[in-house]
Amino acid sequence: MVVLKSSGFSEMNFRRMEIEEWFDRYQYEVECDIGESGVKFFNLGDFELNARIQLRYGYHRGNPSLRELVVRDYGGMSEENVVITTGASEANFAIIASLIDSGNHLIVEHPNYPSLYEVPASLGLKFDFFRLDFDEKFKPQLDELEKLVKKNTKLVVLTHPNNPTGSALTLKELEKVIDLAESNNFHLLLDETYRELSHGDSLPPAATLSSNAISVTTMSKAYGLPGVRIGWAVADKKVIEDVVAVREQLTICNSVIGEAIAENVLERKTSFLGNIRKKVIENLEILKTWFNEQSCLEWVPPSGGVVCFPHYRGKTDRLAGSWPKNIGLLRCLDIVLEWTSI
Repeated sequence: MVVLKSSGFSEMNFRRMEIEEWFDRYQYEVECDIGESGVKFFNLGDFELNARIQLRYGYHRGNPSLRELVVRDYGGMSEENVVITTGASEANFAIIASLIDSGNHLIVEHPNYPSLYEVPASLGLKFDFFRLDFDEKFKPQLDELEKLVKKNTKLVVLTHPNNPTGSALTLKELEKVIDLAESNNFHLLLDETYRELSHGDSLPPAATLSSNAISVTTMSKAYGLPGVRIGWAVADKKVIEDVVAVREQLTICNSVIGEAIAENVLERKTSFLGNIRKKVIENLEILKTWFNEQSCLEWVPPSGGVVCFPHYRGKTDRLAGSWPKNIGLLRCLDIVLEWTSI
């Protein structure tokens, strides 16, 4: 654990995330990774790259041609509203660090991708969990969210389709959250990593609906490209400038090779994602059949993405430690342990 002190924040304590530590330990030792939260990764040979790519520093906001491809999906926005980041994780860190200080309050949906609550915890920030309940089929109860809002609330962090539950907001619910943000003068950070893998109609990006909304996504999960470390944030220009200011103290810019691969994919996005969606739906049907045969598990079928959050009727600690060694499966139950222990 690393401890830092700063006048802008309380004492900062950075610790490793248990999920990522587990994944780092076992990901290369298993045959089947049922805990992975993205589609199957691609290989470098799957892409035609220009061998004359200059291995120099990249643009701090991301290559303009890549930003132009990204913004096509964000009606009414321009490249100035986009910053390409080192995965969604850098975007999330920079947004939280730049928008919130020790006198502010934020709300984080839970369960969620751990860094979305570990970052504010590490920075010593005050936050409350907005909890999704299995008995409610993980559907967000927005009346409960409204009760959590305080006068000093500056940011609400949601992920939909959700990781790990697979729940998804409706358009009406998204609009209600945005109305809440505008009437209470806070920002909504919506992690839209799985938006394009919705099992119904995809919602419009939140950033296109309000200047109070920030859309974040990554090519790691839905695109099968975690190794290129490319994500982005789309938001009001002031938010983007703040993100750039933070990332210039961290990574400065992205990998030019990663950006080249991202550009290659987005130029043929329709066919690329179409093939992935087809496989995801096929796999979901296999999973439904499997769950119907299990007596020790109950689940809520996901409305989007490639993850779900089953309930296991038994003790998971022993199984989580033994599965990787015995049958080549990875961390699914260990993830349940960390998410449910908070």
